[in-house]
Amino acid sequence: MLRIAVPNKGSLSGPASAMLHEAGYKQRKESKELVLVDPGNEVEFFYLRPRDIAIYVASGKLDIGITGRDLLLDSGANAEEILELGFARSTFRYATRPGTASGPADFSGMTIATSYEGIVAKHLADHGIDASVVHLDGAVETAIQLGVAQVIADVVETGTSLRNAGLEVVGEPILTSEAVVVRRTGAPAQDPEVERFLRRLQGVLVARSYVMMDYDCRAEHLEQAVALTPGLESPTISPLHNEGWVAVRAMVPAKDAQRIMDDLYALGARAILTTAIHACRL
Repeated sequence: MLRIAVPNKGSLSGPASAMLHEAGYKQRKESKELVLVDPGNEVEFFYLRPRDIAIYVASGKLDIGITGRDLLLDSGANAEEILELGFARSTFRYATRPGTASGPADFSGMTIATSYEGIVAKHLADHGIDASVVHLDGAVETAIQLGVAQVIADVVETGTSLRNAGLEVVGEPILTSEAVVVRRTGAPAQDPEVERFLRRLQGVLVARSYVMMDYDCRAEHLEQAVALTPGLESPTISPLHNEGWVAVRAMVPAKDAQRIMDDLYALGARAILTTAIHACRL
């Protein structure tokens, strides 16, 4: 039975459980549940702190897990990411008071406060910067105001909280992160149970990114229409009862669906429909 770690709280928890549900797996109904067995899919889920998941997976006690790339790298655990999941995206950056520094090259001799000590220490070492790192859990913006540090390193989304604290972002991003599936480094590359799990999640990612489009068009316009909707392999084309008309079905990127419908209509296509894709295998 495949043993999988799932985030039990925070920004990773809800989207991870939603994706697993879409992939056909049972998920817990109460937040107090720490373990859930899905015998139909031969999977056992363990709900753990996101920061601990890479460590559990690296130990070999669990087969794979879902966590953030930032948490994986910060842990220093002997684990690697094997699939990007496209949610919980974030950017990790330095920030300080205006005029303090223009970038990491100016950090020598300074103290940097962060909740991600492992990431920051490695970034400084990689760039040959001699600065101290102090670990704080949460709300690191106040570290500068209280004189604990001259610089902070934290997840930046809109930058509003930094500006409210009188700080500005400096330098290039340290790291871009998102939710990822991780496994122990050196684990067998071809594990049928893991591969089946990954295929299911990949199917969800594709289903979320595409819609199925159906439409009717005149045969003389078919080549132009197919150029707009090439599908993944090629579209399905069927003759209609009315001579000179064909029905076309193809997967199209969801973000482009409305524009494609407009272009097809201008080409003379009619009965243009889109439907959601709930699951797929490519």
